[in-house]
Amino acid sequence: MMMDDRFYALELLLTAKTGIRDTAVAISETSTPSVRDVLLRQFEEEAQAHQTVFLYTLSRGLTPSYSPEQLIRNDFENAYMALQLPLPALK
Repeated sequence: MMMDDRFYALELLLTAKTGIRDTAVAISETSTPSVRDVLLRQFEEEAQAHQTVFLYTLSRGLTPSYSPEQLIRNDFENAYMALQLPLPALK
């Protein structure tokens, strides 16, 4: 699997996590029962989507969640890749 595949899969996983967190905050802020019900359904769907993406990344070795050494190695690889990117031009 190419590095781009890993990047996009992990980006999708991060986006799913962010959606879950944002919806949880919205649930805690609403006082309208019908809005709360809609948000709770959305939360459940987001949690299911996160699980699907996580299992996909886990099955392909993209998220070695149970291997701290590999997680650290991946972080170093990602940092190295980021350092290789060109800097944007300053205006």
